[in-house]
Amino acid sequence: MNSTVVTFPEGQVTGRSQIVEAVPAGARHGLVTTETPFHPLDHTWPDQPADRGTIGGLPVVDCVTAAESDEGLFIGDDIPVRRGAEGWRWLVVHVVDSPLPVGEEVDLVVDADYRAALSAGHTACHLAALALNAALAPRWRKETATDALGNPDFDQTAITSSRITEYGSVDVYRLGKSLRKKGFSAEELDLDQVAGAVNERLKHWVAADAPVWVDVPGPTLTARRTWRCALPDGEAHIPCGGTHVTRTSQLGTVTVSLELDEATLTMHTRTAS
Repeated sequence: MNSTVVTFPEGQVTGRSQIVEAVPAGARHGLVTTETPFHPLDHTWPDQPADRGTIGGLPVVDCVTAAESDEGLFIGDDIPVRRGAEGWRWLVVHVVDSPLPVGEEVDLVVDADYRAALSAGHTACHLAALALNAALAPRWRKETATDALGNPDFDQTAITSSRITEYGSVDVYRLGKSLRKKGFSAEELDLDQVAGAVNERLKHWVAADAPVWVDVPGPTLTARRTWRCALPDGEAHIPCGGTHVTRTSQLGTVTVSLELDEATLTMHTRTAS
């Protein structure tokens, strides 16, 4: 059996495929198909939730990543190797309450409205991160890695967690000693000023109706995909395995709010599609 072919990077929400394996998923049943439009929860960076929908008419109650080799099959956090490791098959497991027979051809139908809400949230998350990098650029006292637009990459340097929600996201950044050593100053950080600068840039980017797409170098689950957006400031790109809208104007508006404590900065991003 080969790794699962996935069609969600192209925006697909339906498909038909053969069940090639049934695996235990706790008290439930895990179904693996040759091909699927379902986006599973990524075990290494679980930012975007799993798609909802049906397989063979049964509700998909969860959708997870699995890896299988001669050592056995491992799901989610139990996977013992790096993503895409050689000698392993990388699988999308559709978790259901009732079994379906291996070999059966089934329809796979993703909840398109939920997918659209998560796609909006994920695109907005990337745009907000880039806008935050630009707003915080003057606070760097040392050279550091830059993002695709040439700004110091605060997002990738400081992020500890990112969670995509329906039409939004929550991103948490560390502001500790290690970040200060790298040259970032969080002293007297004016959250209203930073949020205002971020929101003004986001307003401009949404109004630009910039095209958004995902580079897909291969059809299987572990292909290293890249999010891209042709912004007025330049073409942005961020490694990403999630789903997205196709133009910034589809987001309607994007706004952020910021919260600060001694150790972390939290950014809440919302869209009004």
